[in-house]
Order: sequence, then C-alpha cells, then structure tokens
Amino acid sequence: MAQKNQHEFTLHMSEDMLRKFILISEKESRSPNNQFLFMLRNNIAYYERTKGRITPAELAKIDLTPYTQAPDEE
Repeated sequence: MAQKNQHEFTLHMSEDMLRKFILISEKESRSPNNQFLFMLRNNIAYYERTKGRITPAELAKIDLTPYTQAPDEE
C-alpha cells in the first residue's frame, strides 16, 4: 500500500529487461523499488542539468489521475 503522497503505477517491460534490472538492483544492494527511484532521480537531475529546471508551475499543470487510478477504476 502506498503511503500518503506516494503513488503506485504499473510498468511494462520485457523479461530480459526485468532480469537485467533485478541483476543491477542486487549488485547495487538496492531493492528493485529503491533502484528504480535512484535511476529516476538521476534521470530527472540529468534532464534539469541539460534542459533547465522544471518549475512548480509546470508540475502543477500535470493531471496525475490517468496515472494513479487503480486498475478496477479504469
């Protein structure tokens, strides 16, 4: 169950990619969830370094509803 202000969503990937991801997670001594968050934070930092900071106003415009609905709510 997600904590307050945390969301879950489904991610689709090939079996090969999943196996590589699990391998990297284990070698980095992280859970798959923590590895994903680590990689995502690094990707966001790279994006902001190369393309500019993402502003709170830009973030406020994004509707999270399609990404946070439980499968039975769709």
